[in-house]
Amino acid sequence: MSVLPAGSTIGIIGGGQLGRLTALEARRLGYRTCVWDPQPGSPAAQVADAQIVAAFGDPDAAEALARRVQVATYEFENVPAGTVEQLEARIPVYPGSRMLRITQHRLREKETLSRWGFPVPRFAAVRTLPDLHAALARVPLPVVLKTATGGYDGKGQAVAHTAAEAEAAYRRLIARSDALIVEEFLDLALELSVICARDRRGQTACFPPAENRHREGILDLSAVPARVDAAVASQARELALGIIRQLELVGVLAVEMFLTRAGRLLVNELAPRPHNSGHYTLDACATSQFEQLVRAVTGLPLGSPVLYAPAAMANLLGDLWPPAGQPDFGPVLAVPGVRLYLYGKDEARPGRKMGHLTCVAGPVETAVERVLSARSRLSGTRQPA
Repeated sequence: MSVLPAGSTIGIIGGGQLGRLTALEARRLGYRTCVWDPQPGSPAAQVADAQIVAAFGDPDAAEALARRVQVATYEFENVPAGTVEQLEARIPVYPGSRMLRITQHRLREKETLSRWGFPVPRFAAVRTLPDLHAALARVPLPVVLKTATGGYDGKGQAVAHTAAEAEAAYRRLIARSDALIVEEFLDLALELSVICARDRRGQTACFPPAENRHREGILDLSAVPARVDAAVASQARELALGIIRQLELVGVLAVEMFLTRAGRLLVNELAPRPHNSGHYTLDACATSQFEQLVRAVTGLPLGSPVLYAPAAMANLLGDLWPPAGQPDFGPVLAVPGVRLYLYGKDEARPGRKMGHLTCVAGPVETAVERVLSARSRLSGTRQPA
């Protein structure tokens, strides 16, 4: 339970924006970082002290990382679990390979949550066409079909209103995954996420629920506090804390939830790392989700998750970039309370997360209005390749 001293090195597996923001918070707390990513000059590597450029499944790269760092974490959950197991034989890795094996597979994740008694949408496992017919007998149409592996930002999903549509979606999706999930189609009031943290001593901290809006499966806007009644907000926090305690996870966990119009709160998915919907914590909370991760893996006590003021976050996708060059962010930053975070990605593509905006202002409706107004001042015309 000793605290990793300042000057020690944290390994970050994955070089995206979540690793970048984690590395920046680690540096502020006096830690060095070494990023492992196949892409030279990745967003995280740009701000790290060292980088290892190799495929995630490369055992020699895993050994190189283990020699350089005292503890490791990962910034996305598509790292091979076997790679993390190899590292765990040499150094502490938080949250660890067990979390990956659960959260990398939607079916395994749903079955685990259901077995522990956490509320999830009705679902059925599908591996064959007869499985699909049996699933539709248990989960009435319309349904959502999801790949068990590989899907993110709305990818690997399809809504089916008829049996014929479900069969067509099955044939299209089953080639991408060893199994599919057939899940009830919900009448949603809104989507929520709760980010919580747990340290090596078992202490926990929980950020307030965020209200999330998606566009084409990609998170578009988060607003905090979520515009739900106090009972729903309390239930969402307790669900997230119950899950992180049951998992005995060390690090940060994002719990995505559905709130139906009938008032049911259901767990959708888990992410055992910082989350896009938690970027507001950088500006609106006493401790950011990225600092919480650094604190948890190094043995420092968790920080306060208190929300100082309402906030909103809007993603900046590559669609907003002009055909050549960079956007003019001057008009964006002229909006009161708006802050800009760019991720250092070298190529803007439609649908690619290039950065985000935050705004801290009260009430929450004002924060939402300002962050959307700021983003509207960008007028990209980039088209898909």
